Amino acid sequence: MTKRVLIMGATSGIGKCAVEVGLARGLIVRAFSRRAGEMAPRDNLESVAGDALVAADVAGALDGVDAVIYALGVEKTLGKLWKKVTLFSASTQVLLPEMEKAGVKRLLAVTGFGAGRSQSAMSTIERMGHRAILGRPYADKDIQEEMIMQSALDWTIVRPVILTDNRDALSYQVLCDSAIWRNGLISRWAVAKYLIAAATEALNIREDVVLVR
Repeated sequence: MTKRVLIMGATSGIGKCAVEVGLARGLIVRAFSRRAGEMAPRDNLESVAGDALVAADVAGALDGVDAVIYALGVEKTLGKLWKKVTLFSASTQVLLPEMEKAGVKRLLAVTGFGAGRSQSAMSTIERMGHRAILGRPYADKDIQEEMIMQSALDWTIVRPVILTDNRDALSYQVLCDSAIWRNGLISRWAVAKYLIAAATEALNIREDVVLVR
């Protein structure tokens, strides 16, 4: 039974929402981020400042956890859109062996619609626009997904569609069949709700899914 979950990328975006949802579910949440030291103390919150590219930091964060939610992201600034991105594959290359050493089997990795196999579910126009704007980070997410799928972990690859910040929009659909994968909108809070449910209820193990509203 999952009691303590490690959230990587816990101070922004989906990771920040997952911290809130996990605490509300009564879990012990270990929040891992370079800025975790800035988080206000709360019951059941373990803030761990660290770098996802440093094996010693990751190893320390994994101690005693039952599941890992990987929700790292990069800043979507115009300058960074044209630079090569390696964060996702490089951090995953650190994480996977450290999880094996620590005996932590459960991994939920947030990538995005258009990564890996889901690229084939896009229309030609969608694919061209997506790769023109997000080609660099998503090329790295492609590599990341392949690394995770080849691991022996109990992984789930989670691909949310276009994200919103609507805290009240908590409904979601989990599309497991690639034949019905599609684009759309979904709230970061709904994604976080699914991630915590999947971590605690062993949902969609060794599946790559698309999340839509």
